[in-house]
Amino acid sequence: MALVLAFGVVLLISVSLSGVAARTILSTALLFLLAGALIGEGGFGLVQIGPRDPLVTVLADIALFTVLFTDGQRANLRALRENWRLSGRALGLAMPLTMVGIAVPAHFLAGLDWPTALLLGAILSPTDPVFASAIVGRNDVPLRLRRLLNVESGLNDGLALPFVLIFLAIVEHEASHPLTIAGELLLGLVLGVAVPALVTLAWRLRLFTAEPRLQALGPMAIAVVLYGACHLTHANPYLAAFAAGSTLATMDALAAERFEPFGDLLSEVTKFAALLVFGALITPDRLSHLGVGEWAFAVLAIVLVRPAAMLLSLARTPLLSRAERVTAAWFGPKGFASVVYGLLALQSGIPNNEVVFDLVAVTIALSIVLHSSTDVPVARALRVEPPDNLPTGARPDLD
Repeated sequence: MALVLAFGVVLLISVSLSGVAARTILSTALLFLLAGALIGEGGFGLVQIGPRDPLVTVLADIALFTVLFTDGQRANLRALRENWRLSGRALGLAMPLTMVGIAVPAHFLAGLDWPTALLLGAILSPTDPVFASAIVGRNDVPLRLRRLLNVESGLNDGLALPFVLIFLAIVEHEASHPLTIAGELLLGLVLGVAVPALVTLAWRLRLFTAEPRLQALGPMAIAVVLYGACHLTHANPYLAAFAAGSTLATMDALAAERFEPFGDLLSEVTKFAALLVFGALITPDRLSHLGVGEWAFAVLAIVLVRPAAMLLSLARTPLLSRAERVTAAWFGPKGFASVVYGLLALQSGIPNNEVVFDLVAVTIALSIVLHSSTDVPVARALRVEPPDNLPTGARPDLD
């Protein structure tokens, strides 16, 4: 229960300081990460939890699924068509370049063999712009930029998975079974489209009507059904989550609109819980054995590789201004997908699995610190001012 109590306390503090965080470099994501480190074995030792604990895997899995389902509803079919020229560059060029670009310093600086270095590149290639809420969460930020970051992060989680599994199998010296991997991806896409499509078509019948106060639970029920179906059929749950959110927003905009406030809060809660647990895993013992080369790898992966790959992929496009291209290049935070894939590598028992996980952990932690503390300054550079004059608690009127 110490973990539950800690989560409640940090959540209360974060909500109370969220107005300050929206105007400054203070980040709620960073608060949860630091709180997790303090209550973990590397801090006060209030909770004992390890990377192989089932709670870690399940919580990261649910958090990633929830975030992707919610993000998918911001990328309906119309938005995908309008933004595909930009998203295609990010996914078709920037993502492979990032994967290879991360593998190079992993081999030369961290001393990993090439298959393991490419595995690490695949694990760290997905992005998660929920840590840049001042950018993707503001309606006054250019829509094309927000859509680019949302669509990229929503699709690259699922697209990275087959590469993770293939390189994992190569390192393990097992058959990679590419047809099996392709089947899981295809099945995830099919379920992600079919389940919400069938439900939204059924909702058009006069028999099915929902009370206004319960309408937000309809999309949540779809997500729960889809999550269970994916794990029972071994379909890719992350591609299914994003596809389901997009399908729902395309076929039933009203349901997506009613779910949006609730969905945003749900994804925030799961995200913060996963960050608290992940922070508890980052102990001094885990980081103390990392040398200069490993730390240099983490810095280069964030500061150089991702920005260079994205700038190259968006070069000569008239669809974005120079400031928007730089913003898109910088905001490639590492998040839940990399946590989940890093845990897959750790639990696989491959050689250097501890080193791979440690490199993933330090890169994600550094990414959260850098990206979540620079969203407000970058938003100001785009001439988007943070919210001001936020309401405070009011005393009840006793008259």
